[in-house]
Amino acid sequence: MSSTTVETSPQAATRKPVPRYHTRTGPAFLSAGFRPFFFCGAVFAALAVLLWLPVYFGELTLQTALAPRDWHVHEMLYGYLPAVITGFLLTAIPNWTGRLPLQGTPLLTLVLVWFAGRLAVTFSADIAWLAALLIDASFLLLVALAAAREIAAGRNWRNLNVVALITLLLAGNVAFHLEAHFNGAADYGIRAGVGVVILLIALIGGRITPSFTRNWLVRQNPGRLPQPFGKLDMVIVAFSALTLVVWIARPEGTATGALLVAPGLGIWCASRAGPVIAP
Repeated sequence: MSSTTVETSPQAATRKPVPRYHTRTGPAFLSAGFRPFFFCGAVFAALAVLLWLPVYFGELTLQTALAPRDWHVHEMLYGYLPAVITGFLLTAIPNWTGRLPLQGTPLLTLVLVWFAGRLAVTFSADIAWLAALLIDASFLLLVALAAAREIAAGRNWRNLNVVALITLLLAGNVAFHLEAHFNGAADYGIRAGVGVVILLIALIGGRITPSFTRNWLVRQNPGRLPQPFGKLDMVIVAFSALTLVVWIARPEGTATGALLVAPGLGIWCASRAGPVIAP
């Protein structure tokens, strides 16, 4: 018969918990990744739409090398969304790895690089399209490197797929710039960005959100719990990735339409065939 020993010494009573943040005296705005990136992303999205309206109606001309529509699409897809994604990742990765988060000067550097990318794209006609590409793409490159370093240091290998998706988003951004310059308008780069974001939602939302729900229910002790992210979920995410690749390459094909419907049917059939509640 085993027993559990509870430490009741004075040292145990005064022992401090494991720190979640670095000890610092700087502004709280730079104490966690979600603070600057969620704020800046939200403000930028609102301002970009206000700027886009007079551009759309021909009352304002931007000094950008992109066509007006492409500037709007790019800044929503590769400006706003990467800020929000980065804010989430810099907050979630410490929970995945047990390491302290990116704070202070390194975090400020990322924010400034992101902001420089917004200026570079908007004024790319003045600084040249290639310079704008390099400045803009450097943000996602730094985010991918920072995320890979933290995940590798924490040996949290199962979340390296998130780094792969950030790298694909970077590739889509580069493709967007190249298409806009050499073809006059972006096409594949737009669908690539949308596809990567959908996969991020499927992977993170399909695994992390149910995990939060399950953890809360464990504390409430309802008796039965939702099924965790399993093999069927991984198959559906993988099939969704294949479908999105086909959609990026051939968006108007009949086979593409059929493939886009298939993952939803798979989820529906799975929910009908088996319980979503663990016994």
